[in-house]
Amino acid sequence: MLTTLRIKNLALVEELTLELAPGLTVITGETGAGKSMLIGALNLVLGERADRTLLRAGCEQCVVEAVFEVGQLRAPLKALLEENGLEPCEGGELLLKRVFTAAGANRQFINGSPAALAILAELGQWLVDIHGPHDHQSLLHPARQLELLDAFGRLEPQRQAFAEALRRRQELLSARAALIVDERTYAQRLDLLRHQVREITAARLQPGEEETLAAEHARASNAARLAELAQGALEALAESDEAALSRLGAVGRALQELQRLDATAAPLAVAHQEAVERLQELQRELRHYADHLDLDPGRLQELEERVNLLHSLRRKYGATVEQILEFGRQAAQELQQLEQRDVELERLQRELAEVEKALKRAGAELTRLRQQSIPRLCRAVAAQLKDLGFKESRLEATLATGEAVEAATLSGLDTVEFLFAPNPGEPPRPLRAIASSGEMARVMLAIKTVLAEEDRVPVLVFDEVDANVGGETARAVGEKMAHIARRHQVLCITHLPQVAAAATHHYRVTKETVGGRTVTRIERLDKKGRIEELTRMLGGGTAARRHAEEMIQP
Repeated sequence: MLTTLRIKNLALVEELTLELAPGLTVITGETGAGKSMLIGALNLVLGERADRTLLRAGCEQCVVEAVFEVGQLRAPLKALLEENGLEPCEGGELLLKRVFTAAGANRQFINGSPAALAILAELGQWLVDIHGPHDHQSLLHPARQLELLDAFGRLEPQRQAFAEALRRRQELLSARAALIVDERTYAQRLDLLRHQVREITAARLQPGEEETLAAEHARASNAARLAELAQGALEALAESDEAALSRLGAVGRALQELQRLDATAAPLAVAHQEAVERLQELQRELRHYADHLDLDPGRLQELEERVNLLHSLRRKYGATVEQILEFGRQAAQELQQLEQRDVELERLQRELAEVEKALKRAGAELTRLRQQSIPRLCRAVAAQLKDLGFKESRLEATLATGEAVEAATLSGLDTVEFLFAPNPGEPPRPLRAIASSGEMARVMLAIKTVLAEEDRVPVLVFDEVDANVGGETARAVGEKMAHIARRHQVLCITHLPQVAAAATHHYRVTKETVGGRTVTRIERLDKKGRIEELTRMLGGGTAARRHAEEMIQP
């Protein structure tokens, strides 16, 4: 759900923070107070193109932020964020931010990371449906209508089965395409793979050999210098007149005399003996090291050839021995498949035929279940429409089914179109062709009421649902919104007191002049404030106040 909406420098809004809760939230206020700016802000943060004329006069930039609680969101949000290199949601919160400037620059952020505008728009389809005179209305799209029809019919398992079969078909087609090439290309590919496999196999690479080879090559390359240094160290230690061990003999004699004259000097003699033993051990180790230095030019040449071979393989097949070996494994697998091309093609063709049969069966079953669901859905929506003032309207749905699996989508072989006839004697027309925003919003409200349990979009926003509505129909609108709000967070901008009275939370938008500038304010109303606002909406006066008090009684 939407928990926070922050707006800065958007039209009449200087700075505004709206904290929202579950349930039905209504927003009321005088015409022109700025209620529509809330819808505009949501549209911006959900990926709509920015209109610089909305920037508050005299300001350099506009900022809109929205925080959504997404712990229960049934959409592949985590995968989308990972695929686009965006930060994950912390604490189950998704933070969207949109900034646009007077110079025309646009920036958008998701969880603090810069993001493309298209990603915001994709998220918006999962998070919010805005119904009214705005473009963000997912129910107008046939693909969304098909999804809702399936939700009503509880056909998600059948959709998933079809989608899995379609993905498997695509995998098999790709594998077959890789095998079906012209003979010249086929022969060239075989030669290349055989050469690659032979070259990698002949190298007899061992995981981790790079480090040991490099170390041995470095020693062999510098063997003469290493021998020279080791011999020099031996001479300085024990093999010359001025060697360290020779000098330590004189030190030992002096310490023995010192100990004879002063017994407390005994630890010094012990320390001397330990030093002598350590240097003698060093002498033995140095001699062992020098004796085992390999000065064989032939071995050096072998090592250089191995290093050059490894360098060549790394340049062609991978940066490490492990990557080269993996390349060889994959090349050997592809080579085996190509060498058995006819057998593999026959196997792929058999499996492809089986998968396409399964696809047709799954598609036909989806079509059958959808055809059964359409009349039930239309009757349920029609019943809701009667309560909303469409006494003799009707909703229909046309289902078109394709036979070719080549034209299938992940949702099946069908396309659907919702049609609506608001008045008797009129032919039904596609929802997108409905001219009246009030009619459109009420149709959407009826559909949303029927699909309240199945619809996955968590936040619904209704604007102008009260156009040309009054009396009992207005009360029905409020009741249906309250019903939907049991499963969704609902925001409604309304001029109808009957709708406002059904709210869980009530906000009032006002505008005032501060420092010579007009500023839009919004406040959450307590019970007293709600009575005052409903009284205003009812026309004012004592009778209106009594009516307002009655309307919000539990």
